[in-house]
Amino acid sequence: MTEKILIIDFGSQYTQLIARRVRECEVYCEIHPYNKIPQLTPDIKGIILSGSPASVRDEEGPRVDVEKLIAAKPVLGVCYGAQLMAQTFGGLVEKSNVREYGRAMLQITNKEDRLFAEVNNNCQVWMSHGDTIKNVGEKFEIIASSETVEVAAYRSKADAFTNPVYALQFHPEVYHSSEGSKILSNFLFGVCGCSHKWTSASFVEETVKHLKQQIGNEKVILGLSGGVDSSVAALLLEEAIGDNLLCIFVDNGLLRKNEFETVMSKYEEMGLNVVGVRADNRFLSELKGVTDPEKKRKVIGRVFIEVFEHEAHKHPEVKWLAQGTIYPDVIESVSVKGPSATIKSHHNVGGLPDILKLKIVEPLRNLFKDEVRKAGKELGLVPEILYRHPFPGPGLAVRIIGDIDHEKVRILQEADHIFIENLKKFGLYNEVWQAGAILTPIKSVGVMGDERTYENMVALRAVNSTDGMTADWSHLPYEFLARTSNEIINHVKGVNRVVYDISSKPPATIEWE
Repeated sequence: MTEKILIIDFGSQYTQLIARRVRECEVYCEIHPYNKIPQLTPDIKGIILSGSPASVRDEEGPRVDVEKLIAAKPVLGVCYGAQLMAQTFGGLVEKSNVREYGRAMLQITNKEDRLFAEVNNNCQVWMSHGDTIKNVGEKFEIIASSETVEVAAYRSKADAFTNPVYALQFHPEVYHSSEGSKILSNFLFGVCGCSHKWTSASFVEETVKHLKQQIGNEKVILGLSGGVDSSVAALLLEEAIGDNLLCIFVDNGLLRKNEFETVMSKYEEMGLNVVGVRADNRFLSELKGVTDPEKKRKVIGRVFIEVFEHEAHKHPEVKWLAQGTIYPDVIESVSVKGPSATIKSHHNVGGLPDILKLKIVEPLRNLFKDEVRKAGKELGLVPEILYRHPFPGPGLAVRIIGDIDHEKVRILQEADHIFIENLKKFGLYNEVWQAGAILTPIKSVGVMGDERTYENMVALRAVNSTDGMTADWSHLPYEFLARTSNEIINHVKGVNRVVYDISSKPPATIEWE
């Protein structure tokens, strides 16, 4: 039985970050919305109550049975969670009349407490709340303050409850809390008694064992994309069921230059049972005249389902459909606010199981993106795929602004290839989180030799990020940009101007469409 921490989500933008920090401590955790709390089973070692954009002073604010939780497990309340516990047990929470947002210095009043073991006094923490705790109630005592916040942290008094209770008014999970990870670690190991069991090796071992039991001797079909998620899912399944896994890799005509051949060879080197399907003409034919980005996605999603369905029907013995769903997708589907209102169409292949009458298996549904890479490394996934930059599901369709045809795909593939290869030559590829070229709908005047030209403008985009939620433009060297621009203009027929996108996310997005 895998021990775990239960994170109860009240809608905070930081809830996933709490989970990531817990996982970094090699402790498994799960996020559940406050209105869908699972049974408090023995494998749950502790509970963390998240923050929230709501106020505990609002009668309509999210609530849970705090007394029941505390009676069952050790509890840590963060921000809203801290305020909710104080209010529940006779404390006082009021609207703050001083600024309580941003950096603050933590003044630890009880340095002997296990939550602050080896945590430096006056370390930096991140505050983000509109309400403040004026009184913690009789069952608690203050263990840390800041210059403007008296109750920055508190704990339950001895024998007040069956299990220890802690609360933080600041956010230990964010980067700005310099020793937040240490504080969370102290809660996990010093308070809850967790052990370091959630590793990539243990995940691979347990998942392979589970897949063998779940699937038995039945056959599974999986659509590969060339990306890390589907590739790691394939390796896990191959480890569990061997040749009973059939992989389908579809060339939609919107991949990078030579990507279909390169990735197919890598999959074959890895020993995967993979079938390559050339469908580029079909996709590009269906996309003719389509300019709206969302319509592009819908066309690509529909045609992919049709192609995949056609291939799958050649193998009536298949009983399972494998998907590369990862944990953020799972969280979003059961979030406090409900499923996302704008799920990208190219990820929406949910119709496949119904069409194919197949059972679903999702080997990665408990992993964050960085954990997928760690599992892939454990499984021996080739570096070319393991460290490959994220690539949009619709491929180059959303990097060609406007309508799409074979000539535009050729131009973009050639320009993108020069850009990516130069990143590798300059040793910059692994320093950048995601990079790619965009074919803009803009043409401009140029001079090549003695001739006037009127050709396309290509934009280069490179960003640094950890999870794609926010991103900063990569400060690539001028020498690199100059050489890349020169090579694209000289070698890619149809391009006479190159620009570099220096927009960050937000307010811009990483992709242009």
